[in-house]
Amino acid sequence: MTTLSTRQDSVTHQTAALAAMTGLAIGDALGMPTQSMSLAQIRADHGRITGFVDAGPHQRIAAGMPAGTITDDTEQAVLVAELLLEGRGRLHPTRFAEALITWERAMEAKGSLDLLGPSTKTAVQRILDGVPASEAGSTGTTNGAAMRITPVGIAVPSVDLVRLVDAVQNASRVTHDTGLGIAGASAIAAGVSAGIDGATRAEALDAAIAAATIGTHRGHWIAGADIAARTTWAIEYLPTVPPADRIDAVSQLIGTSVASQESVVAALALVSLDEDPWETLCTAASIGGDTDTIAAMAGAVLGAVHGPDAWPSDAVDAVTTVNHLRLDPLVDGLLALRQSA
Repeated sequence: MTTLSTRQDSVTHQTAALAAMTGLAIGDALGMPTQSMSLAQIRADHGRITGFVDAGPHQRIAAGMPAGTITDDTEQAVLVAELLLEGRGRLHPTRFAEALITWERAMEAKGSLDLLGPSTKTAVQRILDGVPASEAGSTGTTNGAAMRITPVGIAVPSVDLVRLVDAVQNASRVTHDTGLGIAGASAIAAGVSAGIDGATRAEALDAAIAAATIGTHRGHWIAGADIAARTTWAIEYLPTVPPADRIDAVSQLIGTSVASQESVVAALALVSLDEDPWETLCTAASIGGDTDTIAAMAGAVLGAVHGPDAWPSDAVDAVTTVNHLRLDPLVDGLLALRQSA
């Protein structure tokens, strides 16, 4: 892993961590109107995403949602943060499973189609069927753990990546206790944690790849492309693609599905681009597939690396106001856990 350099600016642990959580929410909200849509549908409804927009006619999951609305990515990340604080740094498997079940039932009661993802849904159903919560995630390979892992990256320093991956596995095993699920979540958590510790963008990506390499050997083995190897290739490849062709390149060659080895890699490849962070998230929201999750993961890492200057103030105001987000107390609590570690 590359030795981390110290940023010569006013970015502190607190401002970087808050920018990471805010970036997650901004990316999530930018991708809300395009999630699970094809490139053709996105282009028909919105063209290229350049800011927060209402859900369009082809949007089924978030039908009717107004511009700036977050989805399950942010809501479940907040849930993880709250449970980490409740457990003083650990997620109790049964408590987490119960919280996920309660969350989905609340969404169903509101008539929302923004419910648990496929791996999480399977794990929760297994728990309801009597499978111990500690064993329910043995088949989870999608990006559900990675999308909500940012609080772990805030709570655990990056100086010891094995310890960080331990914390990621603890937070992921209920739903994604597989090498693919843990590797993807470890990559995002390490990118966030390294950014908070002062890493440059390139150094944060190094940390992400190193953590994914550790994580791939954790949990249950399920066949799938190696996330660390794919990320190494993607961050070298995507910057060589002309800007006008990058959306098609991500969609066609890296992949934008809920599979961790596609969406996590896509998010980190977008982070590797030498672009304004806001523009990067607009690109992520325009690429088709699991846009809200890809943009949320990229936003978390970019926020941690660049700090509050990453995000336009009007975007921060919009996403926090529309969704009644109060991220500061959560971030302060997570940083207290980081300090105690």
